[in-house]
Amino acid sequence: MRLNKFIAECGIASRRKAEEFIVQGRVDVNNKTITSLSFNVNPDSDEIRIDGEKIRFQRHVYYVLNKPKGVVTTTSDEKSRPIVTELIKSNVKIYPIGRLDINTTGVILLTNDGEFANKLIHPRNNIIREYKVVLNRELNLQDEQQLIKGVLIDDKRGKFESINFIKKSSRKAVLVSCTEGRNHFVKKMFSSLKYDVVSLHRKSFAGITDDIPVGSYRKLRDEEIKRLS
Repeated sequence: MRLNKFIAECGIASRRKAEEFIVQGRVDVNNKTITSLSFNVNPDSDEIRIDGEKIRFQRHVYYVLNKPKGVVTTTSDEKSRPIVTELIKSNVKIYPIGRLDINTTGVILLTNDGEFANKLIHPRNNIIREYKVVLNRELNLQDEQQLIKGVLIDDKRGKFESINFIKKSSRKAVLVSCTEGRNHFVKKMFSSLKYDVVSLHRKSFAGITDDIPVGSYRKLRDEEIKRLS
């Protein structure tokens, strides 16, 4: 197995980041520093270290969590707030794919598979996210059309792929879909047209839906992993 692939499959980093580690001379195999990207290792017999720390091959795991409010989407928090990885019982180190704001609920995927994670968050892959949004006032038709056409946020154009209304009698609660992963993207989209987001819930990510209660998690099914890999 190529050294960079081994590092990625251990959940240390993406394959591209692993290549950086190798070129920087941070990776040792059997006590010898390796800087060649074409170097192959035997996961069963070779001893691989990054910055002097031994790494071990781990089986890949994949989870979906329906994130509750008040939980931070990270692997550690300097303010000692609850973090998403604490909600999942796993015997290997995992990390979230992308982010949700602390008060945003909904679908977040977690894994130790760097290649899998990188594929899902790379902008070129146009992964669909669907959100349920409650606004402080009704969304008028002109603004609805503008959000589909596109608005400027942080000096870059953003747009929703679709906008639907949950109830025919109200235009405050909407379902929006987008392929953007920028921080606070949905809130900034509405804010650009003077709307406040009262609550935000991600209903699906890459076709994985919120089919479990808030605060619960499950392993991804084999067919889901195969479809997303």
